[in-house]
Amino acid sequence: MQRQGLGGLPVIRFRAAGVVLLVAHLAFVGWFTLRPLDVPWVAATNLQPFAGIKADLALGPGEATRRIGEALLLLAPLGVLLPMAGGRLHASSVGSFLRTAAAGAMLSLGIELLQTAVPGQVVDIDSLLLNTLGVALAHLSVVPAARARIRRMKGLPRAVPLSRDEASQGSTPTIPRVGIAP
Repeated sequence: MQRQGLGGLPVIRFRAAGVVLLVAHLAFVGWFTLRPLDVPWVAATNLQPFAGIKADLALGPGEATRRIGEALLLLAPLGVLLPMAGGRLHASSVGSFLRTAAAGAMLSLGIELLQTAVPGQVVDIDSLLLNTLGVALAHLSVVPAARARIRRMKGLPRAVPLSRDEASQGSTPTIPRVGIAP
């Protein structure tokens, strides 16, 4: 029997759509961040946290908003797409948030490390921080409410409690003792 998801849409299709969108987004991010840039000069690598953000803020509110917003929004869709591709309605909110934020941080770190080999691209620790913050904010603002809404639409309880019989499956099997050979 096939499980039903949103409005009768099978859960498998919902997850498949999440995987397709995730792959498409990651392909775009890879192209956008790992393409060589033809620039007359390249800024130095930034390994000091918040130094790039301070420099962006010194450029004025318009330019700072654009630069910081780009870094926040680059990986933000992962905050929704990763749990969507997982397809779990009854996941711990804290566990889901931590897994998604950690995955976003690891992807951002991977991008930053790959940029060391690309002409015109430099490593920036602030990009890593802002990308991870974007993933976390997107997850917090969408996923818990979306899961609750889907559960309400399907008439499912908030959490699925285990019955006493499901929690305990009986005693642990033992192997009978065999005497030692002479």
